[in-house]
Amino acid sequence: MSDDRLIVALDVPNAIEALHLTQSIGDAVSFYKIGLGMLTGGGLALANELKQEHGKRIFLDMKLFDIGQTVENAVRGLAQFDLDFLTVHGDPHVVRAAKEGAGGKDLKILAVTILTSLDRADLDNSLIRDGDIADLVVERAARAFEAGADGIIASPNEAARIRALPQAEGRLIVTPGVRPYGTADDDQKRIATPASAVAAGADHIVVGRPVWRAPSPRDAALSIQQELRSPQAQQPNRG
Repeated sequence: MSDDRLIVALDVPNAIEALHLTQSIGDAVSFYKIGLGMLTGGGLALANELKQEHGKRIFLDMKLFDIGQTVENAVRGLAQFDLDFLTVHGDPHVVRAAKEGAGGKDLKILAVTILTSLDRADLDNSLIRDGDIADLVVERAARAFEAGADGIIASPNEAARIRALPQAEGRLIVTPGVRPYGTADDDQKRIATPASAVAAGADHIVVGRPVWRAPSPRDAALSIQQELRSPQAQQPNRG
């Protein structure tokens, strides 16, 4: 059976290619991420088809950010699609508005802390206040939890510290920037292997190119899931 701790990112050009990819992977993967780049290529229709016709779990990675009322309205509309996860930026006013828009549905609101493709130099260029990037991520995670987020998005490097937060009890940690050993970093700067990400406290890992660029995406996904079940992936604080 597939392990839904692995979320495969369908970061391919359009919904047709994405559907072909999921068909080639078959029952080896049960959870898929559809991102902003797919939105104009049939992303919402794909999400609905994968959910309703194929029984897959769906993570819609929109990273919403706007004034509260706009975010609330957008999430209320998206919540009608019976999705599983939705991302918004981790600013407390955005998180609160998204939770209001979700309206008690099963849709989990995940707050983005700091993108895994950014490092301290990128934050400096964006005029983000001084400080160690890991400290900023943990602080943003705590504030997002306090605002009602069901989980957060952070790199594997910060997962252990976030898991140790009192506010993280019962909340989700989802980590992009995961790269199996021997695969390219691509545009990710704060990365870890699947086993180390889960051992640090991640509930789910997101992997894209190392799966869909592999000669056999199905075999690549199965290999990652095997690693997730290895002794190296055990979380010491969870037994």
